[in-house]
Amino acid sequence: MKYYVVNAFTDEIFKGNPAGICILNEWISDSTMQNIAAENNLSETAFAVKNGDNYDLRWFTPKSEIDLCGHATLATSYVISNYIDIGIQNMIFNTASGVLNVKRRGDLYDMDLPLREPKKVELSKEIITQTIGVEPVEIYLSRDLFVVLETEKQVKDLSPDFSKMIKLEKGSGVIVTAKGTDVDFVCRCFYPKFGVNEDPVTGSAFSNLIPFWSKRLNKDVMISRQLSERGGTLYCKIARDRVEVSGKASLYMIGDIYI
Repeated sequence: MKYYVVNAFTDEIFKGNPAGICILNEWISDSTMQNIAAENNLSETAFAVKNGDNYDLRWFTPKSEIDLCGHATLATSYVISNYIDIGIQNMIFNTASGVLNVKRRGDLYDMDLPLREPKKVELSKEIITQTIGVEPVEIYLSRDLFVVLETEKQVKDLSPDFSKMIKLEKGSGVIVTAKGTDVDFVCRCFYPKFGVNEDPVTGSAFSNLIPFWSKRLNKDVMISRQLSERGGTLYCKIARDRVEVSGKASLYMIGDIYI
């Protein structure tokens, strides 16, 4: 099968978040998809099969399947629009998180994602401080733990203890965020339970980040930056019970997988 690696949320090679993309004629076994994801060893490998006018879409980390991945959805849209249904501008995906719509606007891909507002959670600040090395201002929970810090610099300088993070009882991962200086807000995202210590750019996290910062900043349209080593810029919008995350993508490679 053809195999694509696309850097999402960037228009530069070696930036953003790389995702492996496999567009299939029909589904292969779950174990084979998991083995491919482990072999690729990227934060996500996406598998898509055309279903009528839509695509069925699934995402796998090196260790397990997950229910939502933004950057691999953007990367899949890039592959479909440029190499499969060439020129298509509106793409609809059936996923474990419901129907996701992606619209292409020139070099930008607008993803419609579910809104998942994080809720306050009773959790020891001491435990989180020991895990990330900085005392949190607030702690929330959605799919992931959601930790608010005082400054952008604190987010940028974090050096978490992943041996402690993987033992946290709550949350699939940890989102750390703060108000930005030259953007509206910044974040970093960590998923050691999924075999990804730090995810370079995490579209699914913005299902939480956008509603939180929209209320905090009283803004519906925002720009965010994920402060990983590779980094990425995301254009954010809230619309009722959905969020819109937009970004660019760049192709790194096209190859063949033999199974």
